[in-house]
Amino acid sequence: MQLQTKYFGAVECQPGELLRFERGLFGFEEEKEFCLLPFEGGGGSLLCFQSVQTPQLAFVAMNPFSLKPDYAPVLPAEELRALGVERSEDLCFYALCVVRSPVAESTVNLRCPVAVNDRKGLAMQVILDDGQYHMRHLLSEFGGRKGEGQC
Repeated sequence: MQLQTKYFGAVECQPGELLRFERGLFGFEEEKEFCLLPFEGGGGSLLCFQSVQTPQLAFVAMNPFSLKPDYAPVLPAEELRALGVERSEDLCFYALCVVRSPVAESTVNLRCPVAVNDRKGLAMQVILDDGQYHMRHLLSEFGGRKGEGQC
């Protein structure tokens, strides 16, 4: 299927590449399907959740493990079941970003990541109860560290 996108123009997204958000994203509950697209030059760590329904709706996301290698999100059993897995380690996680200028003032939301079961095409934005993660971590906090990530 061909999608019109906010950042990439027209792109091809195969049905098997779509992510289904049964509950939508926070504030965008009516948006149920997204395609995850990598930004060129992002090394696989800078991505975009592009809405299938609304071409101008796209969220910039990062692999949180590339910023914080010890990031360890743990989901409750109910959310794990909804995503079709038994353990949080069986999921991919992405942190949504607010991009600002200069880039060092951009923020990432480690408290409310998007959890993805890439084998089943299911995704959900979650709120972590762990007090060590916040909604607005400045990119400058991470000092350009690179780490191995899940997915």
